[in-house]
Amino acid sequence: MSFIKSPMTEPNVTLTLLHTNDIHSHFEEACRIAGYFADVRSCINPDKLIVVDCGDFLDRARMETEGTNGDVNRAVVESMGYDAVLLGNNEGLSYTPVELDRLFTGMSVPVVCANMVRNESKLPPSWMIPSMIIERSGIRIGFIGLTAPFNDYYDLLGWDASDPMDTLQTEAARLRPEVDVLIVLSHLGLRNDEKIAATIEGIDLILGGHTHHLLEVPLQVGQTAICAAGKFGFYVGHLELEFGVDNKLIRVTGGCRSTDDFPHHVELDNLIEAYRKQARQKMNRQIAELTEPLHTQHNRESPLPTLLACGIRHLTGAEIGLVNAGQLLKGLPIGKVTEETIHSICPSPINACTIKLSGRLIVRTLEESLLPEFQDLSIRGFGFRGNVLGMLCLDGLEVRVDLDQAPYRRIVEVKVNGAILDEDKIYSVGTLDMFTFGVGYLGLKSGHDVQYFLPEFIRDVLSDALNDEQWIKDCKVPRWRFEGHL
Repeated sequence: MSFIKSPMTEPNVTLTLLHTNDIHSHFEEACRIAGYFADVRSCINPDKLIVVDCGDFLDRARMETEGTNGDVNRAVVESMGYDAVLLGNNEGLSYTPVELDRLFTGMSVPVVCANMVRNESKLPPSWMIPSMIIERSGIRIGFIGLTAPFNDYYDLLGWDASDPMDTLQTEAARLRPEVDVLIVLSHLGLRNDEKIAATIEGIDLILGGHTHHLLEVPLQVGQTAICAAGKFGFYVGHLELEFGVDNKLIRVTGGCRSTDDFPHHVELDNLIEAYRKQARQKMNRQIAELTEPLHTQHNRESPLPTLLACGIRHLTGAEIGLVNAGQLLKGLPIGKVTEETIHSICPSPINACTIKLSGRLIVRTLEESLLPEFQDLSIRGFGFRGNVLGMLCLDGLEVRVDLDQAPYRRIVEVKVNGAILDEDKIYSVGTLDMFTFGVGYLGLKSGHDVQYFLPEFIRDVLSDALNDEQWIKDCKVPRWRFEGHL
């Protein structure tokens, strides 16, 4: 399918543009894409080829990324020969600015993002630029990068993420006179890409990501073509940009291609394997020694997620700790617990937070936690790397349940640190940031006065909790007490 800007003009120059997004450390697929890149390079003049990525190329849920502090991802990006990459939220939120400075300083591939600056300096770091111009076969191609402004998090990390629409208006007006074609690298999601195309003039092409949308052929909105390659490297974008004798873009053809049958790039496979060995060696560090197992089960109260709830309550200073059992993929056996072990059972890059919640909403949430439709709820995204939501495990609460009653009428009594819960009172609840996005338990959606705790992930909280003998003893004491029969 073609996106036609000027059908009356014959092409004078055709450039090939390859694009990826939201690979999320799926290294197997990245190796297939690298093989495809190599095949394309073997038959195209390098002066007619551009290769870019639209963010979230790393994910700390992968052991290789976690164990090398992202070095494997940098090596992959450089090896694949990108001309530019965009800073996604998985890069910007997963590491502190100091860690990102270490990771990206001196990288051979430019990081492009216009709506992110450091809080103190009001400038981007040395390794990031707001926009860039690449010249190919006499065509000047401008790129502007935009990423999702999660300021509740970025403020705590030392970033100032400005409104991407306002930023783009300014940057596009500055860059448009200097280029023949203007392309936005977007990690904003499809709806925002459509909004840009409909409201901001002078944008020829948007290469998108963030919402993992797959556009198998370009989507035309006004005079702008929108493209995106799905998620996890399952597709790669391959476009042909045709220019007339006046260097104006006249046609965009192509779309996304499945990577299922692409051969692996052997050299990149070997490079990743070397980093994998390095990561395993680093993550073999012992963090605890257990004298008895701590198990977990997604549909019932279990000691290990209860221990995590205890750790989060103490970290946040809240009255109550609430953790869904589905955060933990496995229990822990007797013996040595390593960093790799904890990462394997708790891979989600999720942070702790506090919310204020009424007693009434706490009871509603506890009622929801008893229902299979919540316990077995499959969730994708929002930082969650588990399978199903799971039952809530608690700290600071004691709950008595009559299973003979109808749903939403089963909670007989709730005590908060020994005192009967007051449904009209507002309580501080230590829980997980994913719930503040409106996913999972409906009762938690109405939490207010949210405070996030960064940069520690919940697996860091769990690691600390495993070294507190009293907490380990306490996590085996039931918080839920059941009467009757289902």
